[in-house]
Amino acid sequence: MPPDVDPSEVVPAIAPVVLWFVFIVLWPPRAAKAANIGGLVPTTATQMRIRIGEEITFRKLEALLAFMESGNLAKAAEILDTSTVSVHRALHSLEEGTSCALFRHEGRNLIPTDAAHVLAETAREVLKAMADGIRATREAAGYLADHLRIGSLYSLTAHTVPRIVIDLKARRPELQTELVLGSNADLLQMLKQGSIDATLMATPEPDPEIESIPLFEDEIFFAAPADSPYAAMPAVDLRTCRDEPFVSLSEGFATSRGFVEAFRIADFQPNLVMKVGDIFSLMNLVGGGVGYTLLPGRVKGVSSRNVAFVPLTADYDNIRQTIGLSFLRRRERDPNLLALAAVCRMATREGQ
Repeated sequence: MPPDVDPSEVVPAIAPVVLWFVFIVLWPPRAAKAANIGGLVPTTATQMRIRIGEEITFRKLEALLAFMESGNLAKAAEILDTSTVSVHRALHSLEEGTSCALFRHEGRNLIPTDAAHVLAETAREVLKAMADGIRATREAAGYLADHLRIGSLYSLTAHTVPRIVIDLKARRPELQTELVLGSNADLLQMLKQGSIDATLMATPEPDPEIESIPLFEDEIFFAAPADSPYAAMPAVDLRTCRDEPFVSLSEGFATSRGFVEAFRIADFQPNLVMKVGDIFSLMNLVGGGVGYTLLPGRVKGVSSRNVAFVPLTADYDNIRQTIGLSFLRRRERDPNLLALAAVCRMATREGQ
């Protein structure tokens, strides 16, 4: 230092620079690990937020609560459906994350310390807050926890839908269901758009986004007025009906697709006099003598007495409909959809 400079003047002048160098340059890389107290990682001045160490997770907090409530590792493991080793590892990891002892050993028993009780109380609040947040998020996205929108074909409302809704209500009494009717094409579009949560319809073509659970296979019949000559026949070959008038469902319905396929096999275009938008109107047209059509067997029991269901010949055996429950694969763990899927699987087993 030059002899003419007073040290008492230099030190105050350079002190801010030294402090800046220590806290900004040396502190973060060298002191962060040492200062990882309570699971909090120091942040730079630009971040200005608290970060929780990776040792502390929701699953580990759940393990802590299970142990605190049950009193031993075995019961906690049973509650969480895991092993005692996993629970013990989670508790030990929480001690590392908080940098303090949460338990003391008395023989082979773990005794919670006061610190463990404090963390457990906080864990309850954190887990509840996160559960509430997830519920609010799902509601904002249209996935209401107590509300389920089920799509369905019109033809399934006679027997299948009432049975499934009743069984679902028995499993989840608090759940409110809303029924949305439409064609196969409309229901599939609504499902992908999130307008409905699941749908009962003819199973769609393989799609990586869609999960389907088959319920039953349905046979297609030739439908004719009860006083028609065809009504008394054991089976009908569509090739013998070239000159007859036909009525059909609009495009997009599963039965309409089967109708087109059947006449492709018969190798002629039917004389189509009218199309309608629901299967019950279609049956009324047949009963009134407007034309013939093809109908699935599931509506046989609800048709009017003036409509006869006649089997098709063996040439048309492959024209069948597989009816099932479809929902988005990304929602396969949704509790409401799990309950609905369980009801549908049970109905399938009982129907076999």
